[in-house]
Amino acid sequence: MKILIALALIGIVGALASAGAFMLRRRQPPPGEGAAAAPDRQMARALAVRVAISVGLFLIVLLGWALGWVRPGGLPTGG
Repeated sequence: MKILIALALIGIVGALASAGAFMLRRRQPPPGEGAAAAPDRQMARALAVRVAISVGLFLIVLLGWALGWVRPGGLPTGG
């Protein structure tokens, strides 16, 4: 379960990084179109993948908690 969560978190960070790279490499709109040009499809797809992985990870952790695979441990109090 820990490996699955770690892989999902790496996937989330990777999708976020690729969306950032697409945003930084985005071309300027041609003159006359203004700033209301359609968003870059690659950036939108990368962000959609990030959201999908995040929702999937949440559902997997929720299922793992319901089946007893993940137990809440709380924070150590030191005493």
